[in-house]
Amino acid sequence: MASDSAAATVDGSALAARALAAAGVRHMFGVVGIPVTSLASRAAAAGIRFLAFRNEQSAGYAAASYGFLTGTPGLLLTVSGPGCVHGLAGLSHATANAWPLLMVSGSCDQADAGRGDFQELDQIAATKPFAKLAVKATTIGDIPRLVFNALAAAVSGRPGGCYLDIPSDVLHQTLPESEAAAAILAADSAASASYNPNHKTLDEGIEKAADLLRRAERPLVVIGKGAAYARAEEAIRKLVDTTGIPFLPTPMGKGVVPDMHPLSAAAARSLAMAQCDVALIVGARLNWLLHFGEPPKWPKDVKFVLVDVCEEEIELRKPHVGILGDAKRVVELINREIKDNPFCLARSHPWVEAITKKAKDNMLKMETQLTKDVVPFNFMTPLRIIRDAILAEGSPAPIVVSEGANTMDVGRAVLVQNEPRTRLDAGTWGTMGVGLGYCIAAAVAAPERLVVAVEGDSGFGFSAMEVEV
Repeated sequence: MASDSAAATVDGSALAARALAAAGVRHMFGVVGIPVTSLASRAAAAGIRFLAFRNEQSAGYAAASYGFLTGTPGLLLTVSGPGCVHGLAGLSHATANAWPLLMVSGSCDQADAGRGDFQELDQIAATKPFAKLAVKATTIGDIPRLVFNALAAAVSGRPGGCYLDIPSDVLHQTLPESEAAAAILAADSAASASYNPNHKTLDEGIEKAADLLRRAERPLVVIGKGAAYARAEEAIRKLVDTTGIPFLPTPMGKGVVPDMHPLSAAAARSLAMAQCDVALIVGARLNWLLHFGEPPKWPKDVKFVLVDVCEEEIELRKPHVGILGDAKRVVELINREIKDNPFCLARSHPWVEAITKKAKDNMLKMETQLTKDVVPFNFMTPLRIIRDAILAEGSPAPIVVSEGANTMDVGRAVLVQNEPRTRLDAGTWGTMGVGLGYCIAAAVAAPERLVVAVEGDSGFGFSAMEVEV
């Protein structure tokens, strides 16, 4: 007689949950229902914490920001049809912001596809425009391989959203326990062998970048959220401190170098962009947030050194020097190159003086407004109170979630980030409705930090019921 262990079987839901856990997934965001309720339960049994939301859109925004904060893919689980459609918000938001996410959806029984089945939708076609990879498990044996491949694709190159479709019939198929365990091990080994997170970096580009910065009269370092994602803060701070070059953070690049650093050009943004002659762009795209790198916001003859993990981005922008590679690694190599022939702009350097004077003047004007207690409130009075309370928390600094057009824009100037990855906002797409999902993800990803949501009333209304989560 066969032993119980030999006769044991594993269904598709349990196999998917076990594969996700084996791949390192620790949290799952979503809304359960037919046909994925069992998958969520099995995931919890496998050690994955499931966070149940009111709406898949908020769950998707949570998964996306979790990817940014942790550097590992956020996991979004949805039901079929309309659940998948709602999940597209988070999937597309992750891809637009270059944050890793894996969306897993159940779908209708394959035998009933095309016949008007319950919540039927061609979910591969629906997700493809927004995903780096969109795949379907057609048999239970596909699940481990596709789980590992999709998670690896989400973080490779430029991070982004990936999609895995698991039909209802596949979730109910079974495998012997021994085959299930072997399939997970094989998928893990294959993914580890094929995925190499290191990006090739050309020494020639590093040398050119260092030489341009050395020879520049008005150099500038622009810090994007990609630098925060890459954990490049130590390398970038070293670059700024050793060279004396002013820096300009994008909204979610704030804190990579502390906002209160004396070389911050955030309060002199227009001057810094309009007059620099060499700009090192680290982890940011020359899109609308940086005025496409074009006049009149930028000089027509500015020399851009663009550091990006995506070769297509470099080819699109056509910088003076393009360096393909991870932001942390590239800046470390630039630092090493500069060390061999060091330079440093003194605080009395005309460019540094111009930036610091303009920044101080603008900060003084803002502080004059902030010191006034205005009743009824304008934006300045509550934001000053919030700013002071956040600064009083010290380190680890709170994570600030900022949402709403005016609230977010004014908050970018008033609220202070002195540590990396402590500001979350509407991002590249200017997405509204992200706030509460972000808050939940931040609390899960960084439990040691207080999470502070600074929300406009309209932005809050998009996802207010997620307070219950």
